[in-house]
Amino acid sequence: MRLLLIEDDEMIGETVLESMRRAGHAIDWARDGRAAALSLGNGVYDLVLLDLSLPKADGIDLLKTWRGAGGDAPVIILTARDAIEDRVRGLDAGADDYLVKPFDLDELAARTRALLRRRAGRTQLVFTHGTLKLDPAAHEVFKDGEPIALIPREFALLHALIEVPTRVFTRAELEEKLYGWGEEVGSNTIEVHVHSLRRKLGADQIVTVRGVGYRLKRIEA
Repeated sequence: MRLLLIEDDEMIGETVLESMRRAGHAIDWARDGRAAALSLGNGVYDLVLLDLSLPKADGIDLLKTWRGAGGDAPVIILTARDAIEDRVRGLDAGADDYLVKPFDLDELAARTRALLRRRAGRTQLVFTHGTLKLDPAAHEVFKDGEPIALIPREFALLHALIEVPTRVFTRAELEEKLYGWGEEVGSNTIEVHVHSLRRKLGADQIVTVRGVGYRLKRIEA
C-alpha cells in the first residue's frame, strides 16, 4: 500500500515515516500545503495522513479542495487540535478518522490497517494461500503452521502478492508498493527480495512470468 504523509514537523514526520516503513508500507512525505496538493493530484495513494497546521495551506481547505476534485482515498487527520469543533470540522471536510497528537504509533498503524481493509472491501484480517498464512496486524507469516521470519521489505512484497494471488505484478508495480520518494531502489532489488522469499518459503511459491513479472503459485483445487 502507498501512503502520503502531509506533515511539517520534522521529528513527527521522521517517526511516522520510519514506523510506516517498518509496517511494510511505501510512504511519501509532503512537508507543506503546496507540495501536498501536487502529490494528491497524482492519484496514486491508498491512504493519506494529514496534519492540519501546514505552511502554504490550511489542512482543512486542502482536504475540501481535494475531495471536491474527486479524491477518494481514506484520510486520517493527525493534529494537536483536540477541541470537539475541530474534530467535527475535520470529519465534515471529508476525513475518515481523527487522531490527536501526541498519538501512539501502534494505534496509528491499527487505524491505518482498518481503513485500508475498508477501502479494499475486505473484512478478513488474515490472508491464506495454500500452506501460507500472512497476518498484517501481527506482522507474522506462517508456512505449514511454522513461523517464517521476514524483514519488512520481504513482508511487504509477500503481502502485495497474497492480496491478489492470481495477478501478475510487474517489477515497477512492486517497487511502487515497497518504496517511497528518495529511497534508493537498485536495478535488481525486487529480484533480490524474490530470491530471499523463495529461499525462506520454498522455490515454487513465487512464479516468474517471463517478460511480465511475478505472482504466487496456483493452488490446485
